Amino acid sequence: MIKIAYAPNYVHPLPQGHRFPMLKYELIPAQLLHEGTCSEINFFSPSFCQDEVILYTHEKSYYNKLVLQKLSLSEQRKIGFLQSPELVQRELTITQGTIDIALNAFKNGVALNIAGGTHHSFSARGEGFCLLNDIAVASNYLLKNGLCNKILVIDLDVHQGNGTAKIMETEPRVFTFSIHGANNYPFHKEKSDLDIGLKDGANDDAYLSILYEILPPLLDTVKPDIAFFLAGVDILGTDKFGRLNVSMEGCKQRDSFVLTTLKNWNIPVAVTLGGGYSPDIKTIVEAHCNTFRLAFDLFS
Repeated sequence: MIKIAYAPNYVHPLPQGHRFPMLKYELIPAQLLHEGTCSEINFFSPSFCQDEVILYTHEKSYYNKLVLQKLSLSEQRKIGFLQSPELVQRELTITQGTIDIALNAFKNGVALNIAGGTHHSFSARGEGFCLLNDIAVASNYLLKNGLCNKILVIDLDVHQGNGTAKIMETEPRVFTFSIHGANNYPFHKEKSDLDIGLKDGANDDAYLSILYEILPPLLDTVKPDIAFFLAGVDILGTDKFGRLNVSMEGCKQRDSFVLTTLKNWNIPVAVTLGGGYSPDIKTIVEAHCNTFRLAFDLFS
C-alpha cells in the first residue's frame, strides 16, 4: 500500500506573506481524498524525529538553538520564519516523515510526504524557509543503519538544493542532482554532484529534453538503491519567484518521466513536495496533486 506522510499544520506566528503558501499542506490531502485518488488508510502521522537522528546531519550547537529558541534575529531573518516551539515540532515531524516514506518506499516502490524538501538547510544553519534538511537527515539515517549503499537525490525544485549539496559534498554514497534556475535563489550556488542551471524563461521543451537526456544514463552510472525526488512546482510559468516557463502539463510530464523511469529500473522513490508560489492556490494544489495521482496510477 502506498503511504503518505502528513504533518498537520501547527499554529505558529508567520508573517502575513507566508501564510498563503502554507495552505497547500491542508488543501492537497483534502483534494486527494475528495477525488478518490487515495483514502484515509493511505495517510499516516509521523512522530517527532529523535535528537540522535537529527545529529547524524546537523551540528549540535545549531540544533540546540532551534530547540531552545535561541536563534538570533539575524538567523531568523535568513530562515524567513519567526522562531516558535510549534515550528520546530512541525519540522521534526516532517523530517521523520521523510525517513518513514523512504522505509515505505523500499516496501511499496513509492511513498510520499505532504511537505519536506527542505533543501536550503545546512548542517549548522537554516535559510530559505528551511530549518532542518529532511532529505539529508533521511539519507544519513538509511546509511547509518545499513539500509542501503547508494542514494540518488533528484532535486527538481526551481531553486538549487544548496544545503543538501553542501552537507553531502564529502559523502560519496549520496549523489546529488539538481535542475534549477541558474539566476534564481540561492544566488551563491553550492556544488552538487551534477548541476544543470537553466536560463530564465526555459519552457517545456528546454526543461524536459534535458531531463530525458540525463536521467537514464545517470541511473546507470549511480545505480542507486533508493532515490529521493524533490518535486517542486515552482518551475511553473505562473510561479511568482520561479523565472521559468514550464506549463502545468510540462510539470506533469516531468513527474511522470521521473516516476516511470524509476519504476522501470526498480528503484524505490521517496517523494517530497518542495516549493510552489503561484498566485492562485488552486494552481499550486493541482500541480502537486498531479504528482500524487501519477504515483498512485503507476504503483498501485
